[in-house]
Amino acid sequence: MPGYREEPGVDKHSLVPTFAMAKLFIDNWRWQGVPFYLRSGKRMTKKITEIAIQLKQVPNLMFRNVLSEAIYPNVLVLRIQPDERITLTFQTKLPGAKVCLQPVTMDFHYSSVKEATFLDAYEKVISDCLLGDHMLFVRQDGVEQCWTFLSPILDACETCKDREQMLRFYKAGTWGPREADDLITGDSRAWRDV
Repeated sequence: MPGYREEPGVDKHSLVPTFAMAKLFIDNWRWQGVPFYLRSGKRMTKKITEIAIQLKQVPNLMFRNVLSEAIYPNVLVLRIQPDERITLTFQTKLPGAKVCLQPVTMDFHYSSVKEATFLDAYEKVISDCLLGDHMLFVRQDGVEQCWTFLSPILDACETCKDREQMLRFYKAGTWGPREADDLITGDSRAWRDV
């Protein structure tokens, strides 16, 4: 698939950013020290919206001194679109006397609910508007709060004097530039395999 600069009518030397990744923290007692990674871009491997929650490693792992292989953390993935689903990946011991762990995944597909009527995105929005259901809509104060956070970042990107050196290019059909992975600490295997 062609990248942004290869599209008809786009300057081959364009410096329009098409990818962003951020590592964010929420400054309150509940989420203290928990990183939130946001990744968005054009022409990535998959067009998905999902939340992947990688649980912390516990300090006292039962099999730490028994196994030579890595024990990966549990991961809960909430797929918003497409193919709405919830998966939980965790380590389990294989049956038998030898201690061997392997990751397994529990998987719930929302489409497996036979009695439900599924609407596409536009049908759902129009239906909610007609019914006055505000659950999936962002309130005005929420939108304004987002812009107070994002505007300084976007302004800095637009006025950056060395934009060509700051941008990191990536091949279409990938998860973005390799430098984005530097933001993620620990095993990033979980979000790449979903």
